[in-house]
Amino acid sequence: MSSGPNNRGKGSGGVATGQGRNGKKPNGAANGVKQQKQQQQPRRKTAREVALDTLVKVAEAGAYSNLQLNRALQDAQLSRQDAGLATELVYGTIQHQRLLDDRLNILVTKGFNKLTPWVLVLLRMSAYQLLLLDRIPAHAAVNEAVTIAKRRGHSGISGMVNGVLRNLERSLPELKEPIENANPVKRIGITHSYPDWLVKRWIDSYGETVAEQICASGNEPPHSSLRVNPLRLSRDKAIGLLTDNGYDAVASKLSDAAVIVNGGGNLAQSEGYQSGLWTLQDESSMLVAEVCAPAPGMKVLDCCAAPGGKTTHLAELMEDRGHVFANDVHPHKKQLIEEQAARLGLNAVEAITGDALELASRFEPQSFDLVLLDAPCSGFGVIRRKPEIKWTKSEADVQAIAELQTELLQVAAKLVKPGGTLVYSTCTIEREENEGQIEKFLANQPAYQLDADWSSRILQPLKEGHVIDESFSGMVQLLPQQFGSDGFFIARLKRVQ
Repeated sequence: MSSGPNNRGKGSGGVATGQGRNGKKPNGAANGVKQQKQQQQPRRKTAREVALDTLVKVAEAGAYSNLQLNRALQDAQLSRQDAGLATELVYGTIQHQRLLDDRLNILVTKGFNKLTPWVLVLLRMSAYQLLLLDRIPAHAAVNEAVTIAKRRGHSGISGMVNGVLRNLERSLPELKEPIENANPVKRIGITHSYPDWLVKRWIDSYGETVAEQICASGNEPPHSSLRVNPLRLSRDKAIGLLTDNGYDAVASKLSDAAVIVNGGGNLAQSEGYQSGLWTLQDESSMLVAEVCAPAPGMKVLDCCAAPGGKTTHLAELMEDRGHVFANDVHPHKKQLIEEQAARLGLNAVEAITGDALELASRFEPQSFDLVLLDAPCSGFGVIRRKPEIKWTKSEADVQAIAELQTELLQVAAKLVKPGGTLVYSTCTIEREENEGQIEKFLANQPAYQLDADWSSRILQPLKEGHVIDESFSGMVQLLPQQFGSDGFFIARLKRVQ
């Protein structure tokens, strides 16, 4: 997530001075120049207008909130403080959408679901400020909402917005009361803003208490973490460099390669990132390559590799010796992988393009020491970063993606040498896509078995965090509330025949 807008240079326009031969401006020329400058410099959008535009595009066009927001911030050139406010409003409004609609529905007595999309989004965004952001004065939230409504609509709309928000402000003590509902699905769903079907699945899988912890955690801001490139420097040295440059940097407890970073600006624009000292990646995601445990000289395949985070981590762990084929179905993502590898100074990576379902016909069977299938999934482990998927995914989507995963696993299994390793991972917490996939795979693949021989450096924090116990068999489900990292599933399998 971007912490602020990019600074862009401003070109000079070829504005005529209007000067006469004697160097003096004719009468009225000064006013003409002022008018030209005013025409060339349209009014800059406020933080709330940038947030509103982003939210409307996410709602109407299905844009990803993180990508759309980054584009909007770059275009708007807001101050860091205003960029922070816009970011808070976008993510907070999407994250708490169901609660906001529940509260607003009490106040909008007629036609709540028939409101023009931008008006509905404006009310949600304003209600978020009033109900959940104590540091923003109520009058500021209401007044700017009314101003925006006047600019974008007519007096009737601005009057309605003013009336609803003033009423909400007067009713805040009552509307902030905890949601009381005897049905735990409804109570959790409204309180933490998740669809009923998803809450029910998680209660069935994890129990009511853990399901509510998952939901609450998904509404927290994600922390920033980076993966140190061990071919360039040690983690301790990276932490020192980050600290010297104004970041609050501490070593991760979950991954040996990870550093948790706060403050200091956009890490993707840092000199250390540009020069290949580190890569931006979540801690849970880093564990995937560490569980793979590739050795120098191995022949490795990453089936669904873009944008290249796990691919490059594998190459780093191999000391850039061996061959890592990084496949992705989208041709334009091949360049992303190549750029990542080049930035990190890695030569062992070869990016290729193709459908992962056809890899078994592209490569010789049983030809890889290690195959990683970081499978496409529902993504419910990364709701903090993409909160809109709560509202855009369905149970049918989960079932469809699970069927694809089953096919992909069968293809990947054909490519592993006897004695070799197959690692399956997802960034979701859905049992149907995770444990269910592995159980089904093992029932139909007698040549494979789970491999619990993981490094103690990986297992120790998982044990201390009560993620695994003595029954650990070779697969782990990380939940977002356990380490503050993304929800991830990882299974390591060995081909025994």
